[in-house]
Order: sequence, then C-alpha cells, then structure tokens
Amino acid sequence: MDLGLQGKRALVCASSKGLGLGCAEALAAEGVDLVMNARGHDALKAQADRLRAEHGVEVQTVACDVTTPEGQAQVIEAAQGVDILVTNAGGPPPGLWSDWDREDFIKALDANMLTPIAFMKALLPSMMDKGWGRVVNITSQSVRAPIAVLGLSNAARTGLTGYVAGTARQVAPYGVTINNLLPGIHATDRADSLDAGVSAQKGISLDEARAERAATIPARRYGTRQEFGATCAFLCSQHAGFIVGQNILLDGGATNLTM
Repeated sequence: MDLGLQGKRALVCASSKGLGLGCAEALAAEGVDLVMNARGHDALKAQADRLRAEHGVEVQTVACDVTTPEGQAQVIEAAQGVDILVTNAGGPPPGLWSDWDREDFIKALDANMLTPIAFMKALLPSMMDKGWGRVVNITSQSVRAPIAVLGLSNAARTGLTGYVAGTARQVAPYGVTINNLLPGIHATDRADSLDAGVSAQKGISLDEARAERAATIPARRYGTRQEFGATCAFLCSQHAGFIVGQNILLDGGATNLTM
C-alpha cells in the first residue's frame, strides 16, 4: 500500500531508540524526510546516519532535552514547516502514591503533557495553512486502564489525552488529524527497566520477570518497535484522514476492555 508520504517531512521526538525510532524508521521507509530528536548525541547521530544510508532521505538531528524551554526552542526552530509531528517521551519512574510530591508531578507533566502541547501549538498553524498535517502522540495503555505503580504517567498522559480530544476536533476542518498511540509492553529499554524492578523486588532472574509479564498478555509476547512504527506510519498516511482524536491501543490484548 502506498501511504502517500513521499516528500513529506516529520519531526519525531525521542527517536534514537525504542518506539520513537520505530516510527522514524517506518516514516523514512515511506520517503519522509526527518527531524530526529533525542538527548544523547552519539546514538542519535548513529541512527540518523543509518536511515540516510538505507532510505536516501534527508535527516536533521537536534540533540537536546525537550522538557526545557531551550530544548523546545531548538527543536521547534529546526522543525518549522513539518507535515508530521510524532511526540514521544520516556515515562516517569514507578512508585507508590505516597512517594510522589509536587515536584515529581511537575516533572511528569513537563515531559508527558506540556512538552507535546508546546510542540502542537508551535507546529499546527503551518499544517493548517497548508491544509494537511498529521500529529501522533505516543502515550500509554494506562490512559485507558491505569497502572497502579505508574501513577505519575497515568496522570500526565491522561491530561494530554484530554487536551487532544478537544484540539483534534478543532483542527480537523483544516485537513489536520491528531491521534494517540497507546503502547502496552514493547521490547524497549523502558520494558527492561520495569522488568529489572520486578526482578529485584521478587528475587527472580530478568528472564523470569519477562516471562511472567509476557504471560499476562494474550499475544504472549512483547510488541516490537517495527510493528509499532508501521501503525504510526499508517496514521500519518493519506488513508487516515478520517481518523480524528482516537486513542489506539497496541498492547497485544493486555488491556481488558469491551470498547
């Protein structure tokens, strides 16, 4: 299927590894030029060089912390005029409800709610002027079914979801869509970190912790960045213009919902 994305340009945040990289790879394979962002310069440069070589697309890199005003300004300057925005940020640390203070919530909101909103506010107007644009926010399955130990993520990402619900319907008349992808457990560094915590808590091996978690997923495995990226690319395609303000689960059936 031709996704109709040849020659488009996309900003993909946190794209040196994990789900962000999966999205960047899938978009590059469709001929999309990229602005890639991550905190670490070396890993970001290595992936950008690879995508240029494999797909012949233009790739600009911006290594910075986008939760800071300075980092946001750098990325927004580099991404002026993009057709596609993919927001992404690592989740806050797990813990108990009694562990978190105001500063912990502020950090979570900055990373997982306020930064995506800042990018949308900066980049949506040019998409609307052109009459075409796509925004995909990578959030979490926890906005549909909260995960107790991820209370910071539950709160911040649900706030972003509420913002998108209203905003998506305001920009849709201009040919711009905004949707959210809600990953469950994928084979990423984030999953490794969570599994390591379970391993330490229960006194079991990392492999045993992974096997326990995989057994709770109807698909009986973790997702891959490649299949996640393919879904992202479809949402960015010419075929997805009637999908507006949706929250799409990619969790192997782990979230037990009827609708």
